[in-house]
Amino acid sequence: MTLTVAVQMDPLESISIAGDSTFALMVEAQARGHRLFHYLADELTYEDGRLRAAARPVTVQRVEGDHFTAGEKIALDLADEADVVLMRQDPPFDIAYITAAHLLERLEGKTLVVNDPANVRSAPEKMFVLDFAEYMPPTLITRSMEELTAFHAKHGEIVLKPLHGNAGAAVFRIARDGGNLRALAELFSETWREPFIAQAFLPAVSAGDKRIILVDGEPIGAINRVPGKGEIRSNLAAGGSAHKTELSERERAICAALGPELRRRGLLFVGIDVIGGMLTEINVTSPTGLVALDRFEGINSAGLIWDAIEAKVAARG
Repeated sequence: MTLTVAVQMDPLESISIAGDSTFALMVEAQARGHRLFHYLADELTYEDGRLRAAARPVTVQRVEGDHFTAGEKIALDLADEADVVLMRQDPPFDIAYITAAHLLERLEGKTLVVNDPANVRSAPEKMFVLDFAEYMPPTLITRSMEELTAFHAKHGEIVLKPLHGNAGAAVFRIARDGGNLRALAELFSETWREPFIAQAFLPAVSAGDKRIILVDGEPIGAINRVPGKGEIRSNLAAGGSAHKTELSERERAICAALGPELRRRGLLFVGIDVIGGMLTEINVTSPTGLVALDRFEGINSAGLIWDAIEAKVAARG
């Protein structure tokens, strides 16, 4: 089976191939004989019922600084000339991101989009997780200073973060004395129109924040992301370090609870975050962690994802 794969992502020139999950997926696709095209989310055009992308054919190689070769742009009809679209641009999950998902939804029944764009749009990381509140730490979503103050008084130490933030940006730990709580809430309210999210602080974060990778609803492994000295943020983009780990019984139970819903929604490649047995996020927009997982487990996680993609394309006939 030879597939034409259109990859919607950030500029290839800007990525660091050493740890980039999308690049790993592209390398694996090419190794299987699939044809690769690359385009940016703002290079989508809809006209008269057709969706096309200003896409470049690309070949990739694991050579830092010389990791891809691109041809001339063509107007690629994503319904008739592509078998798979990988929706892999990084957040922020803003109106541009949502618009791109709306456009890709036009491909339903024609081209397989991973992850399903309608469900990416309706499952932002810190909102979709609320469907599984029984596995979460105490959580508050609000713009009310009164509600936030009461939540802080109830839980002592809390974490405050933007509802649609990513990569650990603007995540703050509020100590028991509540210093800066009001100032940060005012700053959040001025910066973002949506509510913000507060959660009870989990001291277990010092031992790490597990990123568990699920493929078509099944866990294939995890990495433990440990915060740097003086940090609570374990995101690798924020200075955290990745370590080998195993799944606990509690974490397997969380995966078992999520799996059927992920499959139902067409969320094929998902990364969930678990701290001390508490589920904090379900990442569906552009999950990461494949390269580190492969290094620790000796597996080919991109290969497992492509196995699942190819099976879905074959099932379409």
